[in-house]
Amino acid sequence: MATISNSFSLSYPLLSAFFAITQLIVLSSAGGFTVDLIHRDSPKSPFYNPSATKTERFTDAVRRSFSRASRFRKQSTISPNNNIQSHIIPASGEYLMNISIGTPRFEVLAIADTGSDVAWTQCKPCVNCYKQKAPLFDPKKSSTYRALSCGTRACESVDASACSAKNTCTYTLRYGDQSFSNGDLAVETFTFGSSSGRALSAPNTVFGCGFDNDGTFNETASGIIGLGGGALSIVTQYSDAINGKFSYCLVAEEDKTSKINFGENAIVSGEGVVSTPIVKKEVDTFYYLTLESIKVGNTTVAYKKTKLPSGTASTYDGEKGNIIIDSGTTLTFLPQEMYEALENELVKAINQKNTPDPQQFLSLCYGDLNIDIPTLTFRFTGGAELELPSSSTFVRTGENVICFAMVGSDELAILGNLSQMNFLIGYDLVNSQISFKPTDCGKQ
Repeated sequence: MATISNSFSLSYPLLSAFFAITQLIVLSSAGGFTVDLIHRDSPKSPFYNPSATKTERFTDAVRRSFSRASRFRKQSTISPNNNIQSHIIPASGEYLMNISIGTPRFEVLAIADTGSDVAWTQCKPCVNCYKQKAPLFDPKKSSTYRALSCGTRACESVDASACSAKNTCTYTLRYGDQSFSNGDLAVETFTFGSSSGRALSAPNTVFGCGFDNDGTFNETASGIIGLGGGALSIVTQYSDAINGKFSYCLVAEEDKTSKINFGENAIVSGEGVVSTPIVKKEVDTFYYLTLESIKVGNTTVAYKKTKLPSGTASTYDGEKGNIIIDSGTTLTFLPQEMYEALENELVKAINQKNTPDPQQFLSLCYGDLNIDIPTLTFRFTGGAELELPSSSTFVRTGENVICFAMVGSDELAILGNLSQMNFLIGYDLVNSQISFKPTDCGKQ
């Protein structure tokens, strides 16, 4: 365990007074947090299922993408520099962070999610929990667990909170696909790896201890690590210590892992780096970017605003902040009108007979694995262009079928994790920008 070399208080104004004594235990030479990012179905995951085919795993990921997109529509959520680092494990279109919580340490595999804020895990005793392969966290066995009372500023900052009979603060997360998590809002010690290889601990981290959870959650992950921009995201809670910086690199291969870094080691620089502004909007959870166009070969498809009936809510304003970047969604969702124009250009460029998706989810598919797929280039404001390889745009959904891994939507536009693979992606929340660098993430 590292020694105490400095301290910090949670940067969110409503929380800082209550947690003024919060400290981050670090080594002065540690360099920060490092966590592995692990694909859910990676052989390196302790819950790897060798009997599932790659197509079956991708089909599950597609189903979760549609469910997740619907969550964003009706979601009710808990509203000196260090270099924290962790591994990221790829998992059926999602990526897991391996961290520890509690004293003594209890290992947790949770989804790394830039599209949500609160970190939560399933806890004992579970009134109603979805099936989980790993043991449940037992707060009674941790000497550092403390449920927050109803009068605390942290509890008051939660949009969907209530007061239990024991005067503890309870949270409620409800999603459009009927998934949910209910439990106690608490503080606990979170322990991460670091770039030095030494363990680093962050006491008094606010998180959700879920006793009633169900829905489309996969049994491999025991919860979520929120990396969004809201008040209770760990990124916000550790903001001063990490100087508002984190980065990750998502591997394409299921048998490899990569890293997620927090702090100065998360700065993305060097040859090939492009950057685009983060647009602040009403929902502070999401990292909004501005998509200008998508190039198919030499043809440009401009961003097009979906025409919706009068009075229909839509995030598409045709201007700034028209798409979010989300590590927890597999597919990329585009405005319906833009998607249709993009698909038409792909059909003309590929010039082959298409075939139905055997899973009946995706609309543009081909029964030839060796077709010539044109390069897609996403252009964002600031001149940032992301050239996506064919492995990120077309995926195998059947024995001899590949499909375009993007869909049209009349709801929120999302840059999913397939489109983020093999880019080192750095978030600088102090300067409100995201940077991209083409990288072989399997070698990170």
